[in-house]
Amino acid sequence: MGNIALVTDSSAYLPPTLIQQYGIHVIPLYVHFEDETFRDGVELDTAGFYEQLQRARSLPTTSQPSVGDFLELYRRLGQEAESIVSIHISSGLSGTVPSALGARQALFAEAAERGVGLPAIHVVDSTFTSVGLGLLVAAAARAIEAGQSAEVVVRTVGDLIPRLKVIFVVDTLEYLQKGGRIGGAAALLGSVLQVKPVLYLTGGRIDVLEKVRTARKAKQRLLEIMEEQMGRSAAVRAAITHANVPEEAEMLRRRVAERFDCRELFVCELSPVIATHVGPGTVGLAFYAEP
Repeated sequence: MGNIALVTDSSAYLPPTLIQQYGIHVIPLYVHFEDETFRDGVELDTAGFYEQLQRARSLPTTSQPSVGDFLELYRRLGQEAESIVSIHISSGLSGTVPSALGARQALFAEAAERGVGLPAIHVVDSTFTSVGLGLLVAAAARAIEAGQSAEVVVRTVGDLIPRLKVIFVVDTLEYLQKGGRIGGAAALLGSVLQVKPVLYLTGGRIDVLEKVRTARKAKQRLLEIMEEQMGRSAAVRAAITHANVPEEAEMLRRRVAERFDCRELFVCELSPVIATHVGPGTVGLAFYAEP
């Protein structure tokens, strides 16, 4: 089946132990605070991010890895790997996938000019981010470990994408609005800002799943929605994420573990690049039923 290198970006959340176990390569996105630029998760961790956020005169912005960033990584991995599977944040939320595709095209042009071979590079638009993307990357890692070909790994991820659900609650729509990622939730702005919507990722973009009057009820609905969609008998893989509210995330994890047959369940804190767009207090849940 050949040696396959697995790549994702810093918007995918997996426990560090799993990243190390499977040898996953993580390319960082960028966070910009006024005149300073940081590589997500490399030069700016979550604690430093919230400190910067309190001091900042304006909200930070984010950007994708450059074509050059991907070129450097793909060149290095190509020295040993026969194939590269590169799974990334939704192209509806970030320019990361176009950067990866640009790097692949540039490498193919270089190889053709020099008359040398290149590993096959498979770039996958996950249509998700955060722990949803993390669950897809974990599934790809298991398939690689099982000896599947790169083509089968990509097909495995593609089959999971329509079955994966990512739902979340934010404390305020302000961050999504200012970051330009608000999508269908824009209809809630203005006179109904007090509504606490349950949001979800659909077709690679953010939309409103339900409108709830209080934050407490909205966060309760995360578990209820999972139960309505999965039932209690299904074996599931799930993950929880949060922005600076670890107690709420742990409470949700315990309740998910109690109610479902979880083949995989982990909690990850949002990194700066996603926390920039959803804001402190966010809690999210990703899940899918085992085939």
